Amino acid sequence: MSFLSALRNLFIESSHESIPEDAVLVDVRSPGEVSRGGILGALNIPLAEIAKKSTHFLPEKEKPTVVFCASGMRSASARRTLISLGYIKVINGGGISSLAKRIGGRIN
Repeated sequence: MSFLSALRNLFIESSHESIPEDAVLVDVRSPGEVSRGGILGALNIPLAEIAKKSTHFLPEKEKPTVVFCASGMRSASARRTLISLGYIKVINGGGISSLAKRIGGRIN
């Protein structure tokens, strides 16, 4: 893997990784966005609160965690934040619609 590919994987994208069945789903959109529809069972921790609330809502840093938002931009930022806080397996699930299709979930 090239240096640029490694940086891209760390900081930008991981939305093509397989999603483990035991992964915690974290929706980093605002509560207003979530009220218009979300993936059943996902936690809502808005991006602005991810650093502050992650240890309370995500106590197991080794557990696979998938972050997602509307398009994948905020989830990329949330992924970087969680990795900097010591979380081991954080996947950028990208946008909610594409993630729902990948996991066979539905948006409620």
